[in-house]
Amino acid sequence: MPARANRNLLIVAGVLLVGAVGRAPITSVGPLVADIRHDLGLTSAASGLLTTLPLLAFSVFSLIAPRIAGRIGLERSLGLALVLLAGGIVVRSLPTQLWTGTLAVGAAIACFNVLLPGVVKRDFPDRVAQLTGGYSATQSVVAAVASGTAVPLAAMAGGWRYALGGWALLVLVAVAVWVPQLRHGPASAARPAVRRAPLPWRSPLAWQVTAFMGMQSLCFYVLVAWLPTLEREHGIAAAVAGWHLFASLAASVVANLTVPVLIRRLPDQRLIGAGCAACIGLGIAGLQWLPWTAGYALAAVLVTGFGAGMALVVCLSLFSLRTRDDSQTAALSAMAQAVGYLLAASGPVLIGALRDLSGSWTVPVAALCAMAGLMAVAAFLAGRSATVTVAAWTPLPETSGRLQSSERP
Repeated sequence: MPARANRNLLIVAGVLLVGAVGRAPITSVGPLVADIRHDLGLTSAASGLLTTLPLLAFSVFSLIAPRIAGRIGLERSLGLALVLLAGGIVVRSLPTQLWTGTLAVGAAIACFNVLLPGVVKRDFPDRVAQLTGGYSATQSVVAAVASGTAVPLAAMAGGWRYALGGWALLVLVAVAVWVPQLRHGPASAARPAVRRAPLPWRSPLAWQVTAFMGMQSLCFYVLVAWLPTLEREHGIAAAVAGWHLFASLAASVVANLTVPVLIRRLPDQRLIGAGCAACIGLGIAGLQWLPWTAGYALAAVLVTGFGAGMALVVCLSLFSLRTRDDSQTAALSAMAQAVGYLLAASGPVLIGALRDLSGSWTVPVAALCAMAGLMAVAAFLAGRSATVTVAAWTPLPETSGRLQSSERP
């Protein structure tokens, strides 16, 4: 028992550290785009690709990650992804290697996104929401810190290359903590053989989870890309707008820690999913149509950030709650993220185009509110107590919406 407890403790620590490095290498880029653009002579389109390329990598490599895990196991796949992330961060900071490193960073994080829910499902089936909320909160906190400290670090370290490259140190810490898991290959006494379930393309429920995943990701990345600009065009000072983005991420951390409690107490996830979509829609609407003062804007930002934090935990939990084992969890996660991040990658571009065509934020904000409405419908459908199969969804027992061992076959 002590050996098993120590192993579980190491797995939890490893999952939290993987979560910690799962967004920071991307959020640290935004504040430094102006420096990168000036140093490398990038066009506006190329600068935008710095934030879009990782999302496209998420979409493509989400389909590849389960295949790798099926061959070498979840543990070794995540270890390989950590090494790839550390290498990508370093390479990204080298002369002429910006795009190669950025692609490697996106590929590594795609593996985290797909495979971590499978680890949680397999090793902690009765604690899915708690551990999902824990690593989501860790991810949000470190992402906020990365965004807020990027410019000061660049000034202290001597440039954007060092500020971005420094995150490789935290990744190496994660590698060190994850090393004990690497002895578990595709099959061992401690881990059963990893089966690779087919992607559930023909399952309506899988598409409902996918729709929820895509729309919540689109709303999040649109806000990350355009919230400061929207606020500045409404008269909010640039410094205040920057702090509002930080406040939004902080509110998402509170939601990350709150949602697991709600998931355990409710029979399914329909109301929680619809509620987070309502928070996002109301917050976005408030940003456009509430009286434009810093106080009202902050209130709207907090509501939106809380809704986005709720949506992330619900979405990641659904990958486990709508499947019966870790291989099915990885398959559903791969499908939902491949399609979802492709949709998310288009969001900032389309919203920016609507802003340019309409000449104001009214039409783009209305489009985002409509997206939040569709997200609520998808959440209500995906939140039912059911399990994904290739052909259709199969109802589970009434208690299956709770995080109990009855979810397992």
